[in-house]
Amino acid sequence: MRLTLPALGLLLVVAATAPALAVQPTDGYFTAHDGVKIHYLEAGNKNGPGAPVVLIHGYTGTALGNWFTNGIADALIGRHWVVAIDCRGHGQSDKPHDPAKYGPQMAEDVVELMDHLKIEKAHIGGYSMGGSITGQLLATHPERFITAHFGGSGIMETDPEWIAKLPKDHEGVNPMEAELSHGLRIHHAMDNGMSREEAEKLASAPPAPRPAAGARPAGAAQRPAIDLAKLNIPIIIINGEFDHPRAKSTRAAREANDVTIVVLPGKQHLSAIVNGSMPKEYVNSLVGFINAHDQI
Repeated sequence: MRLTLPALGLLLVVAATAPALAVQPTDGYFTAHDGVKIHYLEAGNKNGPGAPVVLIHGYTGTALGNWFTNGIADALIGRHWVVAIDCRGHGQSDKPHDPAKYGPQMAEDVVELMDHLKIEKAHIGGYSMGGSITGQLLATHPERFITAHFGGSGIMETDPEWIAKLPKDHEGVNPMEAELSHGLRIHHAMDNGMSREEAEKLASAPPAPRPAAGARPAGAAQRPAIDLAKLNIPIIIINGEFDHPRAKSTRAAREANDVTIVVLPGKQHLSAIVNGSMPKEYVNSLVGFINAHDQI
């Protein structure tokens, strides 16, 4: 294997900036109704003063990498029981190759996990793909939410007239973002069971749909519609300045009853959450929001 100096440096930075976990999470498993085994991590006090927090990672990510190694879970577990799912096709969960095993079932896995742990309601949210899954759950199981949070994602416009009226987002390129993306794709692929050689090959190839580790939630045509005006659920949307925050939050600002929008200056999709780059504003905004709406 041969690494260029920038790539080698990036991988060293990713490894070196991962903080020691304040509390080591506990592994858990359950079997979904269709026979797929799902892995999750949990940490914190089940009998603590705060309500449970359920976290859903991004595309090709893992529960550990998206929430624990960057300190987000650590900031929550002093008050809350934190549960983070490895979505099917990711991490230590099963990786079926049948496309029919994905789609809407990725959202139902979250509900089945909550049922498995006897969690009636929780603060539920996700990053990127996890935000898409959160949106599906808002449409189908709003009764399970105390709050909803979206990171690197949001609630997109669906009406062509409103899409045409969207204010333009800031455009910007962080020269480290492409290199960071490459390094994280290697890291996430190895987390999902690939050898380093396989991960290097995958990271160097153009992104393409993959039936297992690349599984995504339901496409737009399959997603149930959300009537935000009927939801009395506080929502927070956190995005980087250069990660299309207006496109992801304008609809919620117009339709939702209680929405908080946070834009992180200078940040893009990956740099908004990766350890060593993530601003304190992300953690402080999310934890402050959850604690301020902590009634079951």
